[in-house]
Amino acid sequence: MKTVKRLGAAALATAMLMGSTSMAFAEAKVLKFAHDNKTDPFENPAHACTAVFANIVEADTNGEIKVEVYPSNQLGSAAEHVQMVRDGLIQGTLTSTGALASYYPRIDVLNLAFAFDSNASTYDVFDGPFGSALASDIEGTLGDVKVLGFPDTGGFFAVTNSQHAIATLEDFKGIRIRTMSLPSHQKIMQALGAEAYPMAWGEVYAGLQTGVIDGQMNPVPTVTFAKFNEVQGYLTLTNHLFSPYTMMLSKAFWDDLTADQQKIIRYAAQSCVVASRGVSRVIEASDRGLAGLKDKMEITALSAEDREKFKEATQPVVIQHVQESLGDEGVKLLNLFKEEVEKANASRYME
Repeated sequence: MKTVKRLGAAALATAMLMGSTSMAFAEAKVLKFAHDNKTDPFENPAHACTAVFANIVEADTNGEIKVEVYPSNQLGSAAEHVQMVRDGLIQGTLTSTGALASYYPRIDVLNLAFAFDSNASTYDVFDGPFGSALASDIEGTLGDVKVLGFPDTGGFFAVTNSQHAIATLEDFKGIRIRTMSLPSHQKIMQALGAEAYPMAWGEVYAGLQTGVIDGQMNPVPTVTFAKFNEVQGYLTLTNHLFSPYTMMLSKAFWDDLTADQQKIIRYAAQSCVVASRGVSRVIEASDRGLAGLKDKMEITALSAEDREKFKEATQPVVIQHVQESLGDEGVKLLNLFKEEVEKANASRYME
């Protein structure tokens, strides 16, 4: 009889344990996170960012939040991801400036060409007062998202083309360059003397291959993983733009988190940003960056003199675009951007 009672008690304890475990799993929050790149954290900064984020969140919440990552546009395009976050269909995404622009046009203030002197300057600006102001303005404008940072998409933009090396303003004349649909991108290329040709990302390789467009602009790691070297012979290190991702969550999801969970999400997001920057710099220096491209493409770096000419040609048209199209709030944000960039460019590491 005692044995039976002991077995009954053991069974009851086991049932209670299983019940509590099932309850814990049932109460776990699911954070569905979508982006448009591959699933290898060593291949691109987007997945490096989300992999680090997911690992920290799941570990440090002790499984209270489960992160499901959907890469490679499995759930739709980058612009659709933004709408899905707003609708609560997914809880997080990394969105490009181009994809965000239709929801938040003032993102165009980031496209003040030839603004930054170095990658380090971009870190200072997006981690500082401007980054905070931009995040707050996005949140206030959309009303249903929480912005957690601005991860690196791969570094500064370079220009590739199939016609000839580009080193001066004159070299841009007549070259058809693919841009995002952002007005500022088109105005920048036109100011340089090129023909701006807006085109969806998924059509770019075929457009280059068939000659519909002569060139495109993107960070060096993007040139490599998109295999543009197969259809482009020339690369110019213009370093004219830096367009980070915007990392955002559903506000409804964020508001439902405890204070401790929000704290974990915040430092996981910070680690995500750091990871994206580190992987970007490593890729740039590896055989997936310039080292791997130099034997496949003719690479040109701008002289200081020509870079200044490019800057003088492009910055006024972007400033005019902001003044005419983005209102007083856009001008205010652009002015803060310019102030913070100037400070960052003037700062020195460990000074």
